[in-house]
Amino acid sequence: MIDALLLGNGAMVPLPDRPLSSLQIRVGDSLVLFDCGEGTQVQMRRFHWGFRKLDAICLSHLHADHVAGLPGLFHTVAKAGRTDILDIYGPPGTIAVVQGLSVIARHLPYPVTIHELEYGAGFRLANGLRVRVARGEHRIECLAYRVDRDRQRGFNPDAARALGIPVQMWSTLQRGEAVEVDGAMIEPDAVLGPPRPGVSLGFATDTRPTPEIIELMQDVDLLVAEATYASDDLVAKALEWGHMTMREACRLGETVRARQLWLTHFGGTIKDPASLAEAACALYPPTTIGMPGLAATIAFPDE
Repeated sequence: MIDALLLGNGAMVPLPDRPLSSLQIRVGDSLVLFDCGEGTQVQMRRFHWGFRKLDAICLSHLHADHVAGLPGLFHTVAKAGRTDILDIYGPPGTIAVVQGLSVIARHLPYPVTIHELEYGAGFRLANGLRVRVARGEHRIECLAYRVDRDRQRGFNPDAARALGIPVQMWSTLQRGEAVEVDGAMIEPDAVLGPPRPGVSLGFATDTRPTPEIIELMQDVDLLVAEATYASDDLVAKALEWGHMTMREACRLGETVRARQLWLTHFGGTIKDPASLAEAACALYPPTTIGMPGLAATIAFPDE
């Protein structure tokens, strides 16, 4: 499973009731943060998921409202006692920006490793997470992220006992490795069931609904997408600045068959995001207006 927590839903500047857009996920004992604008660590503290287990930060792009919170967060993570590597992923230019911000966050007790991603790249995170990125369309280089967690095949203990496999070898077979019993090699297929569907999450903000993003997000369980503008009258502005309207975001969710859609990154022209709920659901029923603290657990299908 994947736990998801929306920390903020604002765009461009933090407001008293609208922290900047960011998302945190938790898998086992590992935390991953998507974007880190000014004040993000305040929201992290508010919802009590902790700091020491923050293993990675994924940046959609390098505008200040998505990266300016990094130096303060670095210090807070240090005070929480982290000593393991903290990995940061982002588009081309991330190394220079993070190193520049780190000038005011020197002498950390943990190393920071920065990865600049090519469009279409993939990488792995803790607890079996697979991550892929697609190029967004914004005024600067931008990435959309998809996170997948595969599920292990079911283990058949009756088959294992029938084959005389000692219990202490079962975990090896569950990992997909063969074992030797009385001189015979037993392959995992002998005791494992068919492949089972995993779970997935997508994050797309500060971007137009590009063909690359549509391809990346197919059949995602939860899509977190920006809806900077509510009114269809602002499509021209969305095109100019590289954003989406609410209708475009809902159409994206429908096109990729997202099982859940959270809207976020609401611009200043939207006075009360919560008031958009009925209109958003009319456009795409499984849509939720993202408010700070919105949380969900994406469970494996039969759990």
